[in-house]
Amino acid sequence: MAYQPSPSAAGSSLPPLSRPQLAEARRVRAVELFEEGASNAEIARAVGVCAESVRRWRRVWEEGGVSALRRRAATGRPPKLDDAQVETVRAALARGAQAHGFEADLWTLERVGAVVERMTGVALSRASVWRLLTGRLGWSLQRPERRAVERDESEIARWIAHEWPRIKKGAVNTRAWIVFLDASGFFLLPQIRRT
Repeated sequence: MAYQPSPSAAGSSLPPLSRPQLAEARRVRAVELFEEGASNAEIARAVGVCAESVRRWRRVWEEGGVSALRRRAATGRPPKLDDAQVETVRAALARGAQAHGFEADLWTLERVGAVVERMTGVALSRASVWRLLTGRLGWSLQRPERRAVERDESEIARWIAHEWPRIKKGAVNTRAWIVFLDASGFFLLPQIRRT
């Protein structure tokens, strides 16, 4: 598995909104629509939530105002990395895995954890590395394409351009069927069964 910045985050100099920040932005937009007199259903469609959430937000807003819908400080243990350390890690990861001595330019949780420990002195569990990548850095999971090492693109192009038309023409001339088989086998009639 490899990890890369999300497409939306890759082209922007601003870090992407975290999930709590995005949720707060939705609630603030809902308040603006409350004040404009929009219905709950219209607000739900506009901000992309269910109508029940909008009803709950309206009730909280009517009782406590806009401040009641603002995000509260997180409770629990503070993160192991402060914002400056996260930016150091972001810059280090942007240089690529090979710049840190890894053979392939793919990031895995273990590799990112090793770089974080080398850059900041803080050891993170795999779960913490995952939260760092997806939450604070805005990266997403990217699976590399699996291709055969022997794959020859020029031979594939040649086959498509020359061999395939010859095979199709021969099938048309002899009124034959062209069938591609795989491990599941071949049968002309559909199999309808109860499983």
